Amino acid sequence: MGAPKSGATPRGRAGTARGIGGEFAAIDRLARLLPGPPPGEVWLGDDAAVLRSPGGQLVLTTDVAVAGVHGDLALIGLDDLGWRALSAAVSDVAAMGARPRGAVLAVAGPPDTDLELLYRGVAAAAEAHGCPVVGGDLSTAGQLSVAVAVLGEIDGTPGAVLRSGARPGDQLFVTGPLGAAAAGLRALLAGQPAGGPDDEALRRAHRRPRARLLEGEAAREAGARAMVDVSDGLLADLGHLADASGVGFRLDAVPVHPGASLDDALGGGDDYELVVAVADAGALLELFARRGLRPPLAMGTCDGDPAVRTLAGRPVPSAGWEHPWGPAPEG
Repeated sequence: MGAPKSGATPRGRAGTARGIGGEFAAIDRLARLLPGPPPGEVWLGDDAAVLRSPGGQLVLTTDVAVAGVHGDLALIGLDDLGWRALSAAVSDVAAMGARPRGAVLAVAGPPDTDLELLYRGVAAAAEAHGCPVVGGDLSTAGQLSVAVAVLGEIDGTPGAVLRSGARPGDQLFVTGPLGAAAAGLRALLAGQPAGGPDDEALRRAHRRPRARLLEGEAAREAGARAMVDVSDGLLADLGHLADASGVGFRLDAVPVHPGASLDDALGGGDDYELVVAVADAGALLELFARRGLRPPLAMGTCDGDPAVRTLAGRPVPSAGWEHPWGPAPEG
């Protein structure tokens, strides 16, 4: 079983706030029913599970895309939903600093679903991310859902980058500007024709996000202490990293994608950029430059007080997406 994580966002829904006592409280309850990992492995609670292997580490993750929840098929195509399903799972592998080896795909949906169109999007994402689809399952169901499991690997050292490794004083970077996917969704919901290249770029950011595999691997090799992908929104996902590491954060600024708003960047999600906590910023910047990658963008620092969570000196609430789940049954 892959590690439950914050990898489910309202892909196709707008303006949805985090639930209270929802998805993450449910995960905590379920985790208590399952055994814990042996030494040297990580199971529940990160972007992906980390398993030992003779040559290094294996990384295992799973994600599900449900039509109407993770993608509105009135706004995007079935091929886009297929792309998004695979990319979301691959992004979890990127957040650990690993490389994908392969994916298995389980599709359940109405019998008249255009499977060829769905799989064209899956195949395109698989090629773009170097992650072949090596198997899967097919079933009929009343609503279309696409479940993806991805196996990744890390050879040698350093090992997988967890959410829990950040320390006070670490610098926080993000691999690119944020908010494009949320702004693209808003544009699609408005139903207005694209007014130029920037508008089309925003729509594409929602329809076909890219996992930052090369950036994740470079960050790991440069000594990243903690990392998480921005799937639920920056404040939500940075909050997960801070919670796991027992630190707070002081953000000086947040890079906003052209055409997006600060609210899009803070709470929109679906960007799949990586947030990196690192002690040696120079090593991170140098390795990204040497590999021809976009330079990561500085945002702020980790604080020793877990209660400190600020932007430009002002406290910020958690913002992002959480699936609603009811409370545990009484008795």
